[in-house]
Amino acid sequence: MTDDSVTFFGFPAIRRKKVTAAFDGGRLTSDGGVLLLAQAERAMGIAGRLAGCIADPRDRSRVIHDLDDILRARILAIACGYEDADDLDHLRHDPGFKLAAGKLPGGTIGLASQPTMSRWENAPTTRELVRMMDVMVDLYCASYPVPPAAVTLDIDETVDVVHGGQQLSFWNGHYGERCFLPIHVYDTATGRPVAMLLRTGKTPSGTEIAGHVRRLHRRIETRWPDTRITLRGDGHYGRPEIMAWCEANKADYVFGLPGNRTLHADPVIVAAADAVCVERATRGLPVLRRYAETRYAAKSWGETDRRVVARIEATSLGLDIRFVVTSLKAGSAEHVYDTLYCARGQAENLIKLHKAQLKSDRTSCRSANANQMRLFLHTAAYWLMWRLRQALPQSTALRAAEFATIRLRLIKVAARVIETATRIRIAFASACPDAKLFRHVALSLRAASP
Repeated sequence: MTDDSVTFFGFPAIRRKKVTAAFDGGRLTSDGGVLLLAQAERAMGIAGRLAGCIADPRDRSRVIHDLDDILRARILAIACGYEDADDLDHLRHDPGFKLAAGKLPGGTIGLASQPTMSRWENAPTTRELVRMMDVMVDLYCASYPVPPAAVTLDIDETVDVVHGGQQLSFWNGHYGERCFLPIHVYDTATGRPVAMLLRTGKTPSGTEIAGHVRRLHRRIETRWPDTRITLRGDGHYGRPEIMAWCEANKADYVFGLPGNRTLHADPVIVAAADAVCVERATRGLPVLRRYAETRYAAKSWGETDRRVVARIEATSLGLDIRFVVTSLKAGSAEHVYDTLYCARGQAENLIKLHKAQLKSDRTSCRSANANQMRLFLHTAAYWLMWRLRQALPQSTALRAAEFATIRLRLIKVAARVIETATRIRIAFASACPDAKLFRHVALSLRAASP
């Protein structure tokens, strides 16, 4: 849109030539890469599948914006770094976003406004949100061309400080804040998101986690009946309810296990710890690490004893022992701890992408349902960024880059949109440093689109 009252401003003169500027360039977009995200969304069909879960009672003859178009614009904006619905008021007539949403850049009707976005964020019922959760899990399963033989799913919660008296907010003494503790589940080996669940700010109980795991496992099992699923998490998830359910349903687990006097007094652990301390001192090493395993049954586990792996590390400062409980029978203690369990650290990086770089902690709605809806929208944006990264060549460093870097290099690309009677031409900056890479991704995503 053009502004009748253009305000000029200046910069220092260069070689005696006056430099003036104004925001009057016409149909320019600062987010030319949104078209790449639109291709990724078209290939995955995320907006349409989420919209299909929500009842739309509007009179079709009076509808201007279809529900899938409303959700699509919101998801694309989040992926581009515009995490608030308010930003859509400024982007309604951005030619790049209008093209990404399937609208002509010169048309009089722009994208949906912030009030429209907010109404639909608050519209879904609890039952509709459950269906949307199933859709997100189905998207994860559909992202694999064929069902894998086995997958490892990392489950963890992250603190989400509340912005007021919101439903499900709870005081957490560990963080010293009123907050939510949403649960994130990832296929960490590939970076795929699986499920995001908003929940109250207290530490989840074993019964609660077992219920979430049961629903997730059953949904995946309907799509992948022959896939072996391994759950991995820290000490919060090493609860008897979860382990018992996994053992009864042919699922494996690798969970952190808090140490206690009984474990530290176990003869196998004591002997291994003494040997490590003696060897370190004898060899004069600053640090020495060894591994051991034993069978252990906590009082809350009943008569069921389970395999417990210990990482024993002796340093000049003392002895440090960490424990892991697992249903896996194969693999040495070192393999279970260092290779399997420690790999869960990557899940923290994925949570950072979701929470810090896609701003999924903008859960400022009063209603818990609306905040869960926002988690779905931000997870959909995560999928688009993940898909964009997967379209990059294996040889490029951006293939392992964070979303913020990919956004800076491939999405925040200036472009002029030229519309004529028969075609629309997008003119990107001639000096774009990643022009070759941008072209490769565009062609790759187009080939994958239906």
